[in-house]
Amino acid sequence: MTSVCPSLLDLNVERRTHIEEVAPGVGFVAASPVMLELRQQIGQMAPIDLPVLVLGESGVGKEVAARLLHHLSPRRGAQFLKVNCAAVPHELLESELFGYEAGAFTGAVRAKPGKFEMCPRGTIFLDELGELPPGLQSKLLQVLEDRTFSRLGGRSLVTVDARVIAATNVNIDRAIAEKRFRADLYYRLGALQLRIPPLRERREDIVPQLRYFMAQLAADLNRPALPLSDELLAACRAYSWPGNVRELQNFIKRFLVHGDPAAALEELTPRCLPRSPEGNAWSRGRRQDLKGMVRELKARAEREAIQEMLASCGWHRGRAAELLGISTKALSQKIRQYAIASPWERADAEGNQTAVPAGQ
Repeated sequence: MTSVCPSLLDLNVERRTHIEEVAPGVGFVAASPVMLELRQQIGQMAPIDLPVLVLGESGVGKEVAARLLHHLSPRRGAQFLKVNCAAVPHELLESELFGYEAGAFTGAVRAKPGKFEMCPRGTIFLDELGELPPGLQSKLLQVLEDRTFSRLGGRSLVTVDARVIAATNVNIDRAIAEKRFRADLYYRLGALQLRIPPLRERREDIVPQLRYFMAQLAADLNRPALPLSDELLAACRAYSWPGNVRELQNFIKRFLVHGDPAAALEELTPRCLPRSPEGNAWSRGRRQDLKGMVRELKARAEREAIQEMLASCGWHRGRAAELLGISTKALSQKIRQYAIASPWERADAEGNQTAVPAGQ
């Protein structure tokens, strides 16, 4: 049963966090505008019984989005079944998806249904779809168009009633150009699409994700939840998270196991501090004092947050200040402090005269 967090987390700004349990131990967490908009898109797509293609880098939460689509759909009472197309050897994937008849190959002593038959009136999630071999791509296209297929070694048609949600982290346009992915399958799957941005492009989600995983994983591991200090949160905000939400989740697991805030901070800090040609204090072996390091991290995170908010508001200082929960005067002071310049201010500096929008 879906449960939406009744209390909205205070993230030191006037922004609200949406937390929605979509399956045991699986939660959809959104605080950034782009993820809150994605939640709206999922709500609109869920009742429409069409395939959905979910795109995004590895670890961004494509499966969570797929589970939420299923949970909000009329099929939520039936099974959600996941198949990782990259984890099953290609020679076995056809029988895994579509089953086989007795005698189809050596050792096939009895018929076996595939995943599509095992998911009546449910949702089948095809993860890593870009790894699907060309022959199976055409068979999947037939399922999407006719809702029928033949088992391996079979002649009769099997009718299937399952919604297909597919996900991939490959560049589909490039895969089509290189003849690794069928264009007609993409057009059939891609009528409804969700694109999940990487965590580095939605830093407002970092702290809510940290807190969510801390509470969830502490319960799973039967350990007390550990406090997330300002120093650690600043380092997490500044870090780029190349592994996205999956990396963040594993970071919290390690923190819960070793329980050492200094080790957790050190794990992130050398990778998130800016580097000069001579190297930073870490790489030179002259570690700066902890307070100075934290001030540097906080300043960098604050500058990035302010710049991103201004850009999302069209550089309107009044709207940005309201969303950040500070006065326009305080925001202007921060802009001067961090030397933040809008595109037209940078253009003016280069000699181009451009009108400044209202609110600046």
